[in-house]
Amino acid sequence: MISKLFSQEPETRVFFATDIHGSETCWRKFLNSGKHYEAKIMVLGGDMTGKALVPIVEEGQGRWHATLLENRREFESEDEVKEFEDSVMRRGYYPFRTDPDEMSELSTSEELRDELFHKEMLGTVERWMQMADEKLDGTGIECFVSPGNDDQFEVDEIISSAKRVRLAEGKVVEFDDFQMVSTGWSNRTPWDTYREEDEEELAERLRKMTSQVTAPPEKTIYNFHCPPFKSGLDEAPEIDEDMRPKHGGRSIVPVGSKAVREAIEEGQPGLALHGHIHEAKGNTRIGRTLCINPGSSYEQGQLLGAVIDLDGGKKVKRFVLTNG
Repeated sequence: MISKLFSQEPETRVFFATDIHGSETCWRKFLNSGKHYEAKIMVLGGDMTGKALVPIVEEGQGRWHATLLENRREFESEDEVKEFEDSVMRRGYYPFRTDPDEMSELSTSEELRDELFHKEMLGTVERWMQMADEKLDGTGIECFVSPGNDDQFEVDEIISSAKRVRLAEGKVVEFDDFQMVSTGWSNRTPWDTYREEDEEELAERLRKMTSQVTAPPEKTIYNFHCPPFKSGLDEAPEIDEDMRPKHGGRSIVPVGSKAVREAIEEGQPGLALHGHIHEAKGNTRIGRTLCINPGSSYEQGQLLGAVIDLDGGKKVKRFVLTNG
């Protein structure tokens, strides 16, 4: 247990995870993490929703088929179908049952596909918030969620309606003597996602938020989904114009935000929490600020995270990266 590693009782223990991309397994693990790590505060960074639908087509006479990651699977019982659905949700995709006629309609209509994806995605977020309300009720654990650049804007309203989860996007939230300011917006990406903008606009967004912070730097947390530029927490494979990794993925480049880095250099918060770049797990310091990106292995159903003990000193008391 983490609590046994930390011999002295911390004032405030935070568990942070990010980029679970619709993984049912990772969400369940996240909800259990507060109690498991004896954390008072739970923070889920950006990109909580999945990216794709997986149809399971009924052939008749109790037979079904589906394709996942270009591998066709065939099923001959309800139990086999249910097991496949669970594996799809574990990977962060949205399974749905259908028939050949509906599949024909979907294959010819992007509008219908988008409508179905929207329905499945938002329905999953609603169900997750219900799970959180039940799981966290009576625990005294505070849970904050900040959608990321991959998350549609309708997600915010659903999170806001939850009883035991607080929407953190664009707000300064307080716990104990600490203040945390959060955003899932990023600098531009090749994928033209929902919450991204030019560096100048992102810088203005960050200034508006950080200007509302009244706590001293050592009691301030920046929960910015995008990591700072050239921090080592933003290194990703370089891609070409066809979205393919250059040089077999061996060419690594920094893709983080200059605006985020400038905000950290100027504000010097005690802690900065990031995600966005799944393969850039690690930590670094920018001036007095400890910056952490726990990384993401959501497709394997592994929840990567960070347990952080805060006491309001000039530096974060202690932290450890986790994998569970």
